[in-house]
Amino acid sequence: MSTQTLGLSEQLHRYVVAHNPPEDGVLADIASETRRRWPDSVNMQIAPEQGAFLALLTELVAPRLAVEVGTFTGYSSVWIARALPTGGRLRCFDASTEWTAVARQAWQRAGLDDRITLHLGDATETLAPALSDDEPVGLAFIDADKPAYPDYYETLLARLAPGGLIAVDNTLANARVLDPQDDDAAAIAAFNRRVTDDERVTSVLTPIGDGLTLIRPRG
Repeated sequence: MSTQTLGLSEQLHRYVVAHNPPEDGVLADIASETRRRWPDSVNMQIAPEQGAFLALLTELVAPRLAVEVGTFTGYSSVWIARALPTGGRLRCFDASTEWTAVARQAWQRAGLDDRITLHLGDATETLAPALSDDEPVGLAFIDADKPAYPDYYETLLARLAPGGLIAVDNTLANARVLDPQDDDAAAIAAFNRRVTDDERVTSVLTPIGDGLTLIRPRG
């Protein structure tokens, strides 16, 4: 869980960021306020190069409905929402009113609040009821509590549009998947095995950020 891609030196990370779409003032302010107010939780924010990658994926998939499970202070949601096609919407799920207050302010400042809906509460309880079978999910980004990943995965896979994509964050668990000694790392390692063995989907674990697994249904 890192604000830069795992394994990159600071110098190489600066080079990567310099050769990607830049953060604007909204994104930079989210990152700055998160570091100031929650220094012990700042690693929950995705890396800037990962944000740019998510935006590109969003542009390629062009979802009418995107879903984010685990919004934190809004950094990733701004990248995704800005890349939505005309008329596209993003539904965000998070349990924290404090963290998402920062996100709400950023959405308003970026002119995105009309295309984002926030659902507060435990996403294992709020996700399925908020999604309609008549409105398939084109793109989903999972970045919340790790033991619940299988629940989010199954809920979203069942509602994924043809050609849809699920992106799952932290699937390297800061390299702890190699020898899981804590609950989160063990949950991620088990999830990785589950997805790799799932014959319903094609998946690729990419070493971007703290590991980003991309999942699409077969056929």
